[in-house]
Amino acid sequence: MSLHTTVVLLVCAVMVIIGVLTGAAAGFLARLDGASFPAVITRAAVAFTATLTLAVMVAGRLT
Repeated sequence: MSLHTTVVLLVCAVMVIIGVLTGAAAGFLARLDGASFPAVITRAAVAFTATLTLAVMVAGRLT
């Protein structure tokens, strides 16, 4: 495995971790705002998906 591939995989792993943390934070803040559990899950999923979309764009630029 080349150094370039390793860096791309590492960046993707970090972005997934950041996506999970972003989703958890969005869900937590939505729950503090008084949202129902389905709304909390939806907001967390949207934040997670948006973060992963950015990760795919970054990985695409690195390759």
